[in-house]
This record gives sequence, C-alpha cells and structure tokens, in this order.
Amino acid sequence: MGKGPLEGLTVIDASSIVAGPMAATVMADYGAKVIKIEHPARGDALRNMGLKKEGVPLWWKVLSRNKKAITLNLSSPEGRGIFLKMIAKSDVLIENFRPGTMEKWGLGFDVLHSLNRGLVMLRMTGFGQNGPYSHRPGFGTVAEAMSGFAHITGEKNGPPTLPALALADGIAGLFGAAAVMFALRWRDVGGGKGEGQYIDMSLYEPLFYILGPQVTYFDQLGIAQQRSGNRGLGGAPRNAYQTKDARWVAFSANAPAIIERIVRLLHLEQDPRFATLADAYKNANELDAQLGKWIQENDLKEVLETFEQYEAAIGPVYSVADQFQDPHFLNRRDIVEVPDPELGQIKMQGLVPRFSATPGSIEFAGPPKGAYNEEILRDWLGISEERLKELKAKGVV
Repeated sequence: MGKGPLEGLTVIDASSIVAGPMAATVMADYGAKVIKIEHPARGDALRNMGLKKEGVPLWWKVLSRNKKAITLNLSSPEGRGIFLKMIAKSDVLIENFRPGTMEKWGLGFDVLHSLNRGLVMLRMTGFGQNGPYSHRPGFGTVAEAMSGFAHITGEKNGPPTLPALALADGIAGLFGAAAVMFALRWRDVGGGKGEGQYIDMSLYEPLFYILGPQVTYFDQLGIAQQRSGNRGLGGAPRNAYQTKDARWVAFSANAPAIIERIVRLLHLEQDPRFATLADAYKNANELDAQLGKWIQENDLKEVLETFEQYEAAIGPVYSVADQFQDPHFLNRRDIVEVPDPELGQIKMQGLVPRFSATPGSIEFAGPPKGAYNEEILRDWLGISEERLKELKAKGVV
C-alpha cells in the first residue's frame, strides 16, 4: 500500500450508479483526489441498490471507496456557481446525465473549457452524445442486449442470457478510466499543449468492442454467431464439468498442445478419432464427452492434480465463499479489509493492477452522504460556515 501514480490529479465525479463512478473509483484507487457529488435530497441511486447491513448500503461502500462525498444541487444557480469554482481547480469531470442536461444548466463543455482549458470531461450515456438513440435512457441491461452480448450467451436452444452483474457498466467504466488517461497524456506530454477535451462514451459500445471477431465473420462469411452454451467458437473442448464430489471445474483446450495433452491424459492416443490434431478437432464433441466422463469419475483434488501434472490449465468454479479461503487469493491480497466509519471494518476486492513503484491504496470505504462537505466546500473552496448553513437551508448543499 502506498502512493499511487495519479497523486496530484483532481477528479470531479458527478455521475451516478455504476459506469461513471467505476471510472472514478479506478482513478481514486491510484491516488487521484476524487470528489463525489450527490444531489442533497436524492443522493446517488446506488445507495438504494443491492443489499444493506443495518441500513448501510454495501455496494456503495465498494464503488465509492476513496471518494470524498459532497452534496450539491447542480441545477440551482448557487450550485452552478460552486460547481464552476470546483471545475476551475480540477483536471477531470465525469458525468452521465442525458445529452443536453449539462448544457441546459449552463455547464456544457464549451462553458467549462473556457473556464479551465485543461479540463478533460468524460461524458457517459446509454447511447452516446449523438445518433438517433442518443435521447433514450440507457442502462447496462439494454447495453448487454443491444451490444450483441446477450444474443451469443446461453444454451443453443435456450433464451438469451443476461449477466448477473453490472457487466456493461463495469466494462464501460474501465474503458472510461483508460480514455481519461489517454486524454491527459495528450494534454500534458502529447500534442495537446495543455488543452483538455471531452470524451463521448456510451454504455453499449465498449461491450460491443470486446465481443471478438463476429462483425468480421458476418462481413466476410455472412455468419452471425449464435448461442453455443459453454462451447467456444473453435472446435476444441471448452466446458464446465462436474466432478465425482459434485464440484464444478472449467476447462478450455485453447491451444493445439493442450488438446494433445488431454488426449494423452485420457489415454486416447490409439483411438483413430483423435490420432491427429485434425482428427481431434473434427471429433471435438466426442473428446468433450470423454473428458466430461473422466472428470465425473474423479474428485476435485484428483482432477486438479492430474491436470497440473499434464500441464493443462483447469480451474474450479468458485463462489465468493471459496475465494475467501483460497490461499492464492489471500496471498495476492485480492480481498482486503478497509476501515469504515459506519461498519468498522469491511472487506472488498483489492487493487487491480499492481504497480511496483506506485501501488496505490484503499484508505476508506464509501462515506456517508455529504461527509466531506466541510473539507471540500469550506476548506478547499473557501466557502464560510455561515454561507454553508444558508446553502444547506436552501437545499443547494
């Protein structure tokens, strides 16, 4: 634990729920000063999503870690004035209001850039800032459907399957954090000469981007990828298999050498169906069935040890309860304990990735609403205590 590579960077997180806040969380983990803005009355909708303990929202604790939470009504004239003061002292703004909302409040990029020419503005919306769908509300589930992800996920004869997590939001958030850093590099050491810019990031496009070669397959071969359960695009075995002791393992023969090792492991070298690599690919379904049968006849420990002996990667299908006990997860600090003013100590995922010189740290979990109003509004911006009381009474902060 220690200082991160983004120390000295100031980020305003005016976004809500998952995608925009995820981008800000990554930056906060690595040393950026992130100021989280919430509406004084409503707060961030994430506070009312997911499970709670004693009324305390747990998802909020993870996604808002290391952020200094303040309350501010951006749509009010006084709130707009305070926001502009913050922008003048910041490097990055992250927002996810519908296109045109910031402009309606007099807070469009042209206004903000005229005040702070070095500002990088990440604009995250369901469908982007332009296009025929740009006015539509967009959430991760819609992005997972329209990106093509749901269409290729699930069993061959079953319905499309949606992920049991905020997948589109998470991927968009990581893309967003990377995009911000690209823009900052151009501003600071590239050809930007100190100029910031805005970034137009939709929810569906990052997920669409990572879905592999299916666009090219359709363009060149007229083939639209369909659902295939756990099987991959190639002919090699790829599946989840149940062991003798009712555990599940996941395996993919994603290289020719792995297929050859599996044939040896199953003692099928003399079987003409698997005599050559080409034969094995041709008879992949039979090889998959043979592998599933062998795994079902052995317990988890023997399966893992045998695969390790044959240098064929396989992994147990873990629940979070398994991860809490796994020695590798513990050694890598994949789960860390973080101090929290409301719950005392709380465990969550650690930092990813790992830097040798600037590792970053998690100083605290997501704070209560408005916990940093005094530090940010009074100490950083210089607003007096008396004025803060007036603004609070008017619902501005």
